[in-house]
Amino acid sequence: MKIGFFDSGIGGITVLHQALKLLPNEEYLFYADTSNVPYGEKTKEEVKKYIFQVVEFLANQGIEALVIACNTATSIAANDLRRTYNFPILGIEPAVKPAVQNSKGNAKKVLVMATNLTLQEEKFHSLVQSVDKNDVVDFIALPGLVELAEKFKFDDETVIPYLEDALYPLNLYDYGTVVLGCTHFPYFTNSIKNILPKGVDIISGSVGTAKNLDRILKSRDQNNQSKLDIKFFKSGNLITDKETLDKYWKLFEKLDELKL
Repeated sequence: MKIGFFDSGIGGITVLHQALKLLPNEEYLFYADTSNVPYGEKTKEEVKKYIFQVVEFLANQGIEALVIACNTATSIAANDLRRTYNFPILGIEPAVKPAVQNSKGNAKKVLVMATNLTLQEEKFHSLVQSVDKNDVVDFIALPGLVELAEKFKFDDETVIPYLEDALYPLNLYDYGTVVLGCTHFPYFTNSIKNILPKGVDIISGSVGTAKNLDRILKSRDQNNQSKLDIKFFKSGNLITDKETLDKYWKLFEKLDELKL
């Protein structure tokens, strides 16, 4: 089955990485909209226009299912896309519900890290209100992590000073669970762990999204038993140069090393 994945940049690879564990014999098209990254710092109208351009491109490639591997894009356009296209469309969203469940009984709060636009959207606030009955969810925008990921800068020497500065106003000992509400953020899991108190859980929505994709394909009897094939696109252009492809595959290796 031909499955499209897209994100504003390389963050969506963290979701694709989870999908490959459950569905290793499918045909994947991964689209990084690098000409317009970051989505999270633009207006809703701009981002929605970019999203529909991406999905129309993937639809013309013959995809049979779509994963919106971007929390911002999901919050802005998932419902509109489902009204426009007939193939299954799955979106990732911050894993607030399991985080709140995780916090029960430990007197600790939940911290959602995401982009500005995700945190501004009504979809996010509705999600929080539906599960946060005891006012335990806080959130903070960390747009700098998207910029660092797109520059392939994952070293602690660069990342930790940014995190320390951004999180300085918070008492990190208040939190028992951190939600990575942007698909770029899992690359920085170790750096985030290094500044959090011991024992804080870190979760994202990637695993749940991959499980939903697997469930939907099985329910439709649309799983393939063929050889894995992945094509990468950058803003409409098929990536063929070895240097860029090597960078992308090294991201999968990094995620394996992080045991995500």
